[in-house]
Amino acid sequence: MVELNELHQFFNNKVAEYNQVSFIAKDPICIPHLFSKKQDIEIAGFFAAIFAWGNRTTIIQKSTELMQRMQMQPHDFCLNASANDLKTLEGFKHRTFNTTDLLYCIEFFKQHYQNSNSLESAFLTKGKKPTSVFDALIQFHNHFFSLADIPQRTRKHIANPAKGSTCKRLNMYLRWMVRKDKQGVDFGIWNKISPDQLICPIDLHVARVANRFNLLTRKQIDWMAAEELTNYLKKLDPKDPVKYDFALFGLGVMEKY
Repeated sequence: MVELNELHQFFNNKVAEYNQVSFIAKDPICIPHLFSKKQDIEIAGFFAAIFAWGNRTTIIQKSTELMQRMQMQPHDFCLNASANDLKTLEGFKHRTFNTTDLLYCIEFFKQHYQNSNSLESAFLTKGKKPTSVFDALIQFHNHFFSLADIPQRTRKHIANPAKGSTCKRLNMYLRWMVRKDKQGVDFGIWNKISPDQLICPIDLHVARVANRFNLLTRKQIDWMAAEELTNYLKKLDPKDPVKYDFALFGLGVMEKY
């Protein structure tokens, strides 16, 4: 059993090691880093996060391909794409995500950005700070699937914590948009959701590391496990617990801990 102070120092060292600009190039976060316009960052980041399962090189390749098909202007493309423009997306596929899913996402972004200048508002109820990320993710899920003629197959790509999902990819996306520091990896462009509300993204790699350090008692990898892990990380830094995602990810994926 590692003492809390010892673990705190070890994890802080790992955060410092991985929370560096050099981390960006080989991580899906490199996709939103291609852009400077806020809305482009939001849309590119969304797709990179939603695609983020499996091989990271493939995730980056497919995300880059999509941005190129959207003429490297995702916000403008979503708002103004003609029928001919949309045809350029035909045949796009990443794992189980296909053109049907993509066209629904674009229609969602078109309608959302016609009424809002930021995707953050999709996670908010009446523009107010959410009481929790759990509530924010349910709000986003409901808002995302509020359009007419929703393809049933698309529902599996947007996780819902109310159904017990870890919401790993959406929690990662929120980390990118919300966390604020000077390291240059996360963007910190959203202000209504605060870093102390974030939930740590958890998958098999992160859970393995968490179990090795006795940070988890829950056996099932689900939303409750994500909350349990985050509550432990708050003992290390109550204001910014999800910075330790860098340590857990680095240890699990890069170092095969």
